[in-house]
Amino acid sequence: MTQIGDRQSLRRPRIATSVIFAAHGAVTGTFAARVPWIADHVGAEVGALGLALLMPGLGSLLAMPVSGRLVHRFDLRSLVRVLILLWPAALILTSLPTGVPVLCATLVVYGATAGLADVAMNAHAVLIEERLQRSVMSGFHGWWSVGGLVGSAIAAGAAKAGVDARVHFAIAAAGLMAITLVASGWLIPHRPHPTADEPPAFALPSPQVLPIGLIGLCAVFAEGASLDWSAVYLSDLLHHPAATGAATVSIFSVCMAAARFGGDWVVRRLGPVTTVRLSGACATAGALIVVLTKSAVSVITGFGLLGIGIAVVVPLVFAAAGKIGNSPGRSIAGVAGIAYGSGLIAPGVIGGIAHLSSLTVSFVVIVVLVALMGLCAQVLRPAV
Repeated sequence: MTQIGDRQSLRRPRIATSVIFAAHGAVTGTFAARVPWIADHVGAEVGALGLALLMPGLGSLLAMPVSGRLVHRFDLRSLVRVLILLWPAALILTSLPTGVPVLCATLVVYGATAGLADVAMNAHAVLIEERLQRSVMSGFHGWWSVGGLVGSAIAAGAAKAGVDARVHFAIAAAGLMAITLVASGWLIPHRPHPTADEPPAFALPSPQVLPIGLIGLCAVFAEGASLDWSAVYLSDLLHHPAATGAATVSIFSVCMAAARFGGDWVVRRLGPVTTVRLSGACATAGALIVVLTKSAVSVITGFGLLGIGIAVVVPLVFAAAGKIGNSPGRSIAGVAGIAYGSGLIAPGVIGGIAHLSSLTVSFVVIVVLVALMGLCAQVLRPAV
């Protein structure tokens, strides 16, 4: 009865955490879908836009090492509330610049806010999972995916209707801020144990976190490369219609979201190690299908399997990191920095290899990484 009572008491915090993950994803999806408007507004050509789009990743990587100190120093509920309100506000900033240099500066701020909010909300998700004593992290990340899909769909509709992104972002940010302000009131107040040592102001990943972060690196690299290059792979390399390439991105994203909602059920029955081993096998099979076949149906199927295979890995590495040491915020920040850093470089690495060789050879790199992801799953085994 006590365990059931605990689960009932955590129902509202769990719902609130899901809402916050969805809101975080919605901001990301909203921005991504309006990048063409932003590029036109500042007069950025392809090269300048590519440079500008590196800035969110740079801001996030710079901010994440600081986030461990923030999670340690402040009440977690208050910290998540502040950061998840600042994140949509930062979205508004990205629509205001009229030149590339100012856009780059605002995107650094945008990325830093995203990274800080990401670490804080994942730290709260780890807290929920610890108190429930069962896997729920994958579901939270599933809601992030749903938020991203909804945000991008609404943004696509706004773009088609010719709505100015400054107006669109202001309305979207106001709505998301109102939703998250209400939801954050249901979060759990939490401070670290008084005996826990305060992490340094700028903390690099610890040796215990590094191998877990490398598992996340493999998954996020494959995700970033697939999202940015799957449409190009179908349309330019295999000469399928552009609409088919666009549909591939959507199918990949939907498969990831669906797998994340089912991921907790699998983890509870098989454990994290076996789950990641099976995920690696699924992702490897999907990536091999992409590399070895040419028909649209088979390649789209390959990307779908790849999405399913990597879907639960990032939630699991966050959950594993949150159980290391007395400062989960620092460990989560370390994993996030390694994993999201790979997402930052993935599109460029794939493009560079494609330039030197071919896009098919580029995707062989993904085959190798997701295979390693499954083979190295042992590092996620819970400490006894």
